[in-house]
Amino acid sequence: MDKKILDCLVDEVIAIIPARGGSKSVPQKNIRLFQGFPLIAYSIAAAKLSKKISRVIVTTDSEEIAQISLKYGAEVPFMRPSEYARDDSPDIEFLVHAIEWLATHEKQVPMYMVHLRPTTPIRDWQLIDKAIEIFCADPEATSLRSAHLCAHPPFKWFQKVRPTDKYISTLFSNLTADEANVARQKFPDVYVPNGYVDVLRLEFIIRSGLMHGDKMIGYLTDCVPDIDTELDLKLLSCYSGSREALDALRQYLVDLNV
Repeated sequence: MDKKILDCLVDEVIAIIPARGGSKSVPQKNIRLFQGFPLIAYSIAAAKLSKKISRVIVTTDSEEIAQISLKYGAEVPFMRPSEYARDDSPDIEFLVHAIEWLATHEKQVPMYMVHLRPTTPIRDWQLIDKAIEIFCADPEATSLRSAHLCAHPPFKWFQKVRPTDKYISTLFSNLTADEANVARQKFPDVYVPNGYVDVLRLEFIIRSGLMHGDKMIGYLTDCVPDIDTELDLKLLSCYSGSREALDALRQYLVDLNV
């Protein structure tokens, strides 16, 4: 990335919400309805309720998603090129595209981006603000990622090296099957990254071309729903997490009266 973009950095925190139009596992999942509102509307609501986020941008290749995002209060200042919206497109591609677009067209790039995935719709905006506060207070940190405690440590898991193998083995070459067959409390805690909130330092991305780096703050949250299958969408209605957080998001959306 052109290092001249560093001259465009301003002390600002904005949210970026990526929403491809071509989901295959759950067609149109980013705009599927949950309690009367599109999934993406909940991420927009969480960002709009934040006291630290000044702007909410949706990056999408879909005109339909763009129109829905505008309806619920986000900006869609550009459309994402199709080459950055493939099934296997890494996140860094849409981030670099957004950074370069802002530098070229607005001459200003925020120091921080809050990455909110629309497939994790239920968030407490106050926890988002706390994550931003923690990250911004640590100038050495390259990024922040949310995660929850893994209930079933991978030290106890098994694999087939090849699909045709008859025998299975542990995931770790230095761990035998008998050594893995002990109480889970014998193993160190392991954390599963989730879509609650990521905070990114754009100076680091511009200089390195990397998204997270090796000084990533772990921000622990409850296990939250992540919509990747039709079953996940059905189970979302059964989620017993923060009722207050969901009520706040729904109230914002209802008050829009759109």
